[in-house]
Amino acid sequence: MSSYTIIQNGFVIDPEKSGIEQKEIGIIDGKLADSKDVLAQGPNIEYIDAEGACIAPGFIDLHVHVFKDATTLGIAADLVGIMQGVTTIVDAGSSGYANYQLLKETVIEQSETEVLAFLNIAKDGLGAGLSELADPKSLMSIEEAKEIFANEPQIVGLKARMSGSVVKEQGIAPLEHARQLADALQKPIMVHIGNPPPYLNEVFPLLEQGDVVTHAFHGKKNGILNEEGYLLDSAAEALQRGVLFDVGHGTSSFSYQTLRKFKENYTEPFSISTDIYLNNYDNPVGSLMLTMTKLLELGFTLEEVVRAVTIRAAQAISLTEQGTLRHGTRADLTLFTLQDKVTNLVDSEGVVLVANRVLQPKMTVRNGRVVFRQ
Repeated sequence: MSSYTIIQNGFVIDPEKSGIEQKEIGIIDGKLADSKDVLAQGPNIEYIDAEGACIAPGFIDLHVHVFKDATTLGIAADLVGIMQGVTTIVDAGSSGYANYQLLKETVIEQSETEVLAFLNIAKDGLGAGLSELADPKSLMSIEEAKEIFANEPQIVGLKARMSGSVVKEQGIAPLEHARQLADALQKPIMVHIGNPPPYLNEVFPLLEQGDVVTHAFHGKKNGILNEEGYLLDSAAEALQRGVLFDVGHGTSSFSYQTLRKFKENYTEPFSISTDIYLNNYDNPVGSLMLTMTKLLELGFTLEEVVRAVTIRAAQAISLTEQGTLRHGTRADLTLFTLQDKVTNLVDSEGVVLVANRVLQPKMTVRNGRVVFRQ
């Protein structure tokens, strides 16, 4: 049976247009449509009042950890997804070739939130600990990669964590292997950057257009900026090649100071993600909207932060049905408010910003159906 919906009185933020406009959003059988076309269907129309709320394409969080059954990090997908106004989340390397099926059966197929995945280049992902790239024998082969990517459409790319504690004595070798896999698959790599080795002047030259650098704005030594606040040459060259920077807040990977310096000198866009998991859910991350609020306090506009979690995130992983309000695409929508509420916002370095307004979820729509109301 067909379904027809009109969402009224909301302030629409279309990431592919400029400005915020109060207008109606139409939905026919789970797809976005012109409200006039919905009205033409007859009297059996559901009306949703979005008064006082903003309406945007469903928010996308490119970096979460929701593999509850096989890792110590995993948090419930819907808790950080639809209940926070996030319609699509991407598990960033919790699973690998050996345990992806368990992620699929216990999380992807059981969640109201759309769950996609960056597959860890280590076969066990994070299931065997947090030094998963220390042993070259643990790495997925090209044959295994081709097999699983051909059969699992929810896998959108590869994940490689380039920190000294992860790679141990292997240095840059795991990323060189990831490059071979990505080239064979024609898929992006999400690269975690943290404490060296390897150093970024080894990491960035291996990245190509479409790859994603998460934790880009951490406050640790040997980050993307030099002491004067300018990008390392290798980082600037990577941006010019089309490598995407991503926030990836996490427990220890987001610094107000780093992002302020970047904002002072550069206008290149980036995506906003949380790296949310069990131990940082309460503090310091909270949610994708709380992370977005932090960027509002740093001087980014509402339109910019919405773009960073919709069209920019969708393009990073080649999604065509998400991150847009184009008619005929899947009706995944996030309705949210800017609430007057004094809130202390802390980054990963313990620095506090005091916000007077906070983004909060009001309603989440998936495939044209309301799946969460605040």
